[in-house]
Amino acid sequence: MRVVTAAEMRGLDRAAMEDYGIPGLVLMENAGLAVVRVVRELLGGGVAGKKVAVLAGKGNNGGDGLVAARHLFNAGAEVRVWLLARPEEIAGDAAVNLRIWRKMGREVHPVAGREDLEGLRAWLAGADLVVDAIFGTGFKGAAREPAAGVIEAVNAAGRPVVAVDVPSGLEADTGQVLGPCVRASCTVTFALPKVGLVLEPGRSYAGRLHVADISIPAFLLDQGPPGRYLTTREVVRRWLPPRPAWAHKGSCGRVLVVAGSRGMSGAACLAALGAARSGAGLVTLAVPRSVQEAAAAKLTEVMTAGLPETAQGTLAGEALEKIAALLDKADVLALGPGLTTHPETAALVRELLARVQVPCVVDADGLNALQGYPGIWRLLAAPAVITPHEGEMARLLGTASEDVRARRLAVAEEAAAHFKVVVLLKGPATLVSSPSGTTYINTTGNPGMATGGSGDVLTGVIAGLIAQGMDVFLAAAAGAYLHGLAGDLAAAKRGRRGLLAGDIAEMVPAAIRQVEEGGD
Repeated sequence: MRVVTAAEMRGLDRAAMEDYGIPGLVLMENAGLAVVRVVRELLGGGVAGKKVAVLAGKGNNGGDGLVAARHLFNAGAEVRVWLLARPEEIAGDAAVNLRIWRKMGREVHPVAGREDLEGLRAWLAGADLVVDAIFGTGFKGAAREPAAGVIEAVNAAGRPVVAVDVPSGLEADTGQVLGPCVRASCTVTFALPKVGLVLEPGRSYAGRLHVADISIPAFLLDQGPPGRYLTTREVVRRWLPPRPAWAHKGSCGRVLVVAGSRGMSGAACLAALGAARSGAGLVTLAVPRSVQEAAAAKLTEVMTAGLPETAQGTLAGEALEKIAALLDKADVLALGPGLTTHPETAALVRELLARVQVPCVVDADGLNALQGYPGIWRLLAAPAVITPHEGEMARLLGTASEDVRARRLAVAEEAAAHFKVVVLLKGPATLVSSPSGTTYINTTGNPGMATGGSGDVLTGVIAGLIAQGMDVFLAAAAGAYLHGLAGDLAAAKRGRRGLLAGDIAEMVPAAIRQVEEGGD
């Protein structure tokens, strides 16, 4: 499903009205009816006798709220409309719906000062539900009074809230919250999800997201240049390569994992396990010689290779030729987990990347070795996926982690275009961006996955999917989805707190099965 900015959505609305003759009042009516359907669902089906507060701003978002108010009133609800503007400020289609509401003999209650706000607080205390239609997708910055006080009153009331299009106080293009923001139980967004509803912190403020059809022609929603999309079960199912009846271990892909160091063998083992659990036919783990025995004992189903090492137990420069020989039999390279930043090992990483001829997935210390070497990307002879977290991305770009966090989507897209590699920026709603300008936003995963080794498993999963023949970009997006789903399954089984990376790896096959079979 495509994800759009506020400007892109305005363009779609305009095309529906101007090119296809769909009146704005029809779009607004459909939007309000979609809100009513979710209100009914949240209230258990019946709305008769229920007290509903509709908070309306002066724009089209407020007009959507007025449509919802009318239909809820007609269904028997006790509806009170609170208006955060003077009636004469309401224009266009919203003004039409305000006139209809008044002609029905219904009042609007202005919220302009302290006394009005106290009256709203008192009414909210007995309300069954709140419809938030104050601000729409054009909102930016921080809410000012009286809206700020209204939003705080709604959050303090603790009532179920249905937000119209976006929670008021949320920036639709970024997901940023710079002041008071409604914490919605559900958000009903129209036609397509907005970027800010699927990125944190916006995703947490939106609650359960409903994407409602308001009669914009469906083919319009898919038109346009490469854009942003949600990674869903349906698209991952289409991407996964089939497993034919005649498959054998050699036909299911060969992964070489170059990772680990003395004291950090766990990272290497988890990456290799992730590759094996994702369905790769043969996985070889290449580690420093002193680590090989422990790795072999831990990984029964993975082949191991011991490589020359430094005195500190990290990979030595002379390991390069042995790795090159192993790569002759590999379809993909996973590089980085647990390597450390030892200078000789870091130099090995750079030399290896300049020579590798198969797709590679670079993570952790593999990325740290590239800090300060911007020209390395031009030397890559094969497609690559890099999987930084915010700190690693900041080091690659020479900026601060806070800057990356504030601009996650833009940073991922800019880095992919600049480095000419697939960028997977880890975190809540993991982002996967291609050099061509397409981004997938992940929809799986949970906070329990914030545990050491989780990213190493992800590296292996992506490498395993590439080995099975997937395009590197789709493998990265699918890998993020399956990894997050495995984490969700593991959390459902064990709980989020105390979840281990090994628990996630164990559930990868179950995640793949769920996607392929369409189960819950």
